[in-house]
Amino acid sequence: MFIRALITCSLILGTPFTYFQTDAFARDYRVDVNLSLSKPEFRGGIVFKHYCVLCHGERGDGKARATKLYGIDNLLIGDNSDEYNEKIIREGGAAVNGSDLMPPWGYELTDEQISDVVAYIKGVSSPVKRGEAVFKTNCILCHGINADGKGRAAVLYDPPPANLTKSDKNDEYKTLIITLGGAAMGRSPVMPVWEGQLTPQEIKDVVAYLKTVLK
Repeated sequence: MFIRALITCSLILGTPFTYFQTDAFARDYRVDVNLSLSKPEFRGGIVFKHYCVLCHGERGDGKARATKLYGIDNLLIGDNSDEYNEKIIREGGAAVNGSDLMPPWGYELTDEQISDVVAYIKGVSSPVKRGEAVFKTNCILCHGINADGKGRAAVLYDPPPANLTKSDKNDEYKTLIITLGGAAMGRSPVMPVWEGQLTPQEIKDVVAYLKTVLK
């Protein structure tokens, strides 16, 4: 209990506690978490979800709700250069002789946000890339940046969060426990219900990403 209390204080204060940092108590350090989340493609995923999904869809394939409003089959994000993507995001479609339905975002998004979105859409067609962005912006506090169950809050729970790198569950099970939460599956009630917070596509993408972390 003494060691657990010291580590808990470390989490609250935001300072690494290393003296008792054995394998049994090892947890992600704040500096490692910040380093992981500082990657533009993860920040860009958040911006994309809030500003771009309505027209371009979660997969960037243009199959989205807004296509019906414009009478267009899809608003696919093409395989363009970073320079082109930055220009069309910043100045709008007309600036690149494209559709004037694409608005200029330069007055609403910061330079950093635009740069982050450009980084994110490089991998927007990949379920694994999308899933990694969702995982690292929603799941790492408990499951850890390496999906090994060593998130910074993991020490607060007994039983601890699952080590997803050693999971023997199939995709259907993972989809259900993410969607419905741990209690519905006879597991820890600490695992929250993500239905309503994550879309079915995001959950599917996370499951695709989790395949890549298995060891």
